[in-house]
Amino acid sequence: MKNTRVLTEGALLASLFAILLVITTYVPLLGMITVWALPLPFVVYTYRRGLKAGLLLWVVAFFLAFIIGGLVTIPTAFMFGSGGIIVGELYRRKLSGFGVLIGAGLVYTLNALLLFLGLVLIIGENPMQMAIDLTREQMELAQSTLGSFGQSGDQLEQAFELIDNLVYLAPVMIVGIGITLGLITKLISYLLLKRLGHKVSPLPPFREWSFPKAFLWYYLIILILAMVGAEEGTTMFMVIWNLFPLLEIIIAIQGFAVMFYYFYQKKVTTVVPVLILIGAILVPPLLYIVRIIGIIDLGFDLRKRISDQKK
Repeated sequence: MKNTRVLTEGALLASLFAILLVITTYVPLLGMITVWALPLPFVVYTYRRGLKAGLLLWVVAFFLAFIIGGLVTIPTAFMFGSGGIIVGELYRRKLSGFGVLIGAGLVYTLNALLLFLGLVLIIGENPMQMAIDLTREQMELAQSTLGSFGQSGDQLEQAFELIDNLVYLAPVMIVGIGITLGLITKLISYLLLKRLGHKVSPLPPFREWSFPKAFLWYYLIILILAMVGAEEGTTMFMVIWNLFPLLEIIIAIQGFAVMFYYFYQKKVTTVVPVLILIGAILVPPLLYIVRIIGIIDLGFDLRKRISDQKK
């Protein structure tokens, strides 16, 4: 009887995945919404029935994906199926909200890397370079158009230089995609499992977010290397070009978390730090102040000092 229930639930969730995949593949506008629900059948089934059941559903999903869209849709089943299984299994093991987020971010990052390498092998070229070349062609066309109207296109030169350097950002973009997908899957899965009556760990409040102190040393080392400089195209150049913006984002998040913590301790409405966050994003120089706050917090545990002052 129990096995019958398990199989029935698996069949229903497999059907749900198939419906979501059809909409995602063939209904563009609605598909932009349903794509985020693709991992949910795997999350629920793995959480309720275990890892083996989740993997079995994943195998079924491959066959369904092939029937629905051929080889083109199999990477979608692979990526979102594995992401959903990991999230469901980590929730089942009662990991913290951060633990689930890290696990989801890692598996999606690995999936994005495999997809990128697969595209390189299939088309024989770097897809990032192809996108850059296409963008550059469009901008050169715009530059020639401006010249025909008697206007200078010199202001586009910096944009050309930035676009040419984007090819070195493939690793950090892959990590960014992985973390973003992991975060969205984690949040949606939490809401769904909570709605179904399961006890799962949420992410801690943003004011309590904190990265290991080691990130401060990573940031300072990369900052020094960036100031020294490296020859374009070298391994060191690629390391700096990828790690520096990623570490700047991490330090900024640390700083914003301190701000939220400070206003929380002062019992100020959350609207104030939210407005500051938006302002800092719109006015980049303000981010320098936020990063300084993040550096101080990592180095000297600023939040503990704020808490002690309140006492």
